Amino acid sequence: MKTATLPSIRVEPAVRQAAERVLREGETLSSFVEAAIRASIRQRSMQQAFVARGLKAAEDARTANDYFSPEALGIELDALLADAEERDRNPAAGGKA
Repeated sequence: MKTATLPSIRVEPAVRQAAERVLREGETLSSFVEAAIRASIRQRSMQQAFVARGLKAAEDARTANDYFSPEALGIELDALLADAEERDRNPAAGGKA
């Protein structure tokens, strides 16, 4: 496969120095930048998929008129919080030691 290049970017010297300080043994600045770009692409792709799922769920809820009222949601969240607090207070119930 033929490779491509990314555009050169100008940064403040402090940014370059900070990047160089965190390089691992044997890692080059170029490989660090490439890894950062790949990680950012993955993160943004996951974020876009998350938003798309949320928009689809909202549309499905509108279509089916299947919503939780704010009151019902508050009751459910309060119950989950109470359960979590009880587990923290009572290690025998599966909480913290």
